[in-house]
Amino acid sequence: MRSLLLTFFLLFTFHVCNAQTSTVNVIVFGAHPDDCDADAGGTAILLARMGHRVKFVSLTNGDAGHYNKGGGTLAKIRIAEAEEAGKRFGVEYTVLDNHDGELMPTLENRLKVIREIRKWNADVVIAPRPNDYHPDHRYTGILVQDAAYMVIVPNVAADTPPLKKNPVFLYSEDRFQRPNPFEPDIAVAIDAVFDQKIYALAAHESQFFEWLPWTSGNLEKVPKGEQERLKMLANWRSNAPNEAALTALKKWYGDKASEIKHVESFEICEYGKQPTDEELRKLFPMLKNL
Repeated sequence: MRSLLLTFFLLFTFHVCNAQTSTVNVIVFGAHPDDCDADAGGTAILLARMGHRVKFVSLTNGDAGHYNKGGGTLAKIRIAEAEEAGKRFGVEYTVLDNHDGELMPTLENRLKVIREIRKWNADVVIAPRPNDYHPDHRYTGILVQDAAYMVIVPNVAADTPPLKKNPVFLYSEDRFQRPNPFEPDIAVAIDAVFDQKIYALAAHESQFFEWLPWTSGNLEKVPKGEQERLKMLANWRSNAPNEAALTALKKWYGDKASEIKHVESFEICEYGKQPTDEELRKLFPMLKNL
C-alpha cells in the first residue's frame, strides 16, 4: 500500500512540475534586422531567462538601408549583426533573403511565414500592425495576418505539418493613429532587462549608429566610444509608459504599475486564438513578477 501511495505521489509531482514548467514557444516577425529587437526585445529576454523559446524572423535582409553601402555587402553585414544580437538576447535569429524595400504580400512570402510559425510550433506570434509609414512594415503585418488560421490548414504549405491549434497573434506597439490607434491588451515591464536590451540592440551597428542617424541628420553626433553609444541608444530607445500602456500595466501589475519605467505593449489580433487572462499569464509568466 505504501509503495502504491509513493508511486501515485511521484506521478502526481511529475505531472504538476511539468504543468508548471511547460515551455512557451514565441516567434516574432519584423520587416528588417533590428525590428523584432526593438518591438519585443525585453520581453524576449525575460522569456528566454525563464527557459522559454523565442525566435526572431526578419522578412528582409536589410540590403537597402544605408547611405554608402548596399546590396550583398550590406546584407552580409546586417545578417552578421542580427546573429550577434540573437546571442545577446538569448534567442534564435533568422533573416530571410528578401530585398529591403521590396517586400510584397505574395503567396510565396505568406507560405514562408506559415512554415516559420509551424516549424517553431508557436504558441504566440508577434508582428507589426499593417498601418505604418514603411511599406515593408505594413506588408509584414499583412503577411502575418494572412498566415493566421492558415497555419492549421493541412493542405496549405503541405510540406510542413500544420499546427494542432491556432496560436495567439499579437501586434507590437506603434504610434500611428489612422485608421485606428494601437490599443494594448498586454504590457510587459522590462526595467530589469532594459540595459541588456540596449546592449543587444547595439549589435545592429550599421542601423543604430550609421543609417538611422544619417536619415535624421545626426550622424556627426554619434559618439565613438562603446559606453557613450550605449547611453545614446538608451536615451533614444527608452519607452516610458503612455496613458494606454499604464492602464494595461495596472491590470497586470496592480499598484506596482506606477513604478515601471520601461514597457513593451502588445495588442491581441482578432484573427488568432482569443486568450483568457489566465491563458495570457501562462504565455507571459513574467506578468505580476517584478
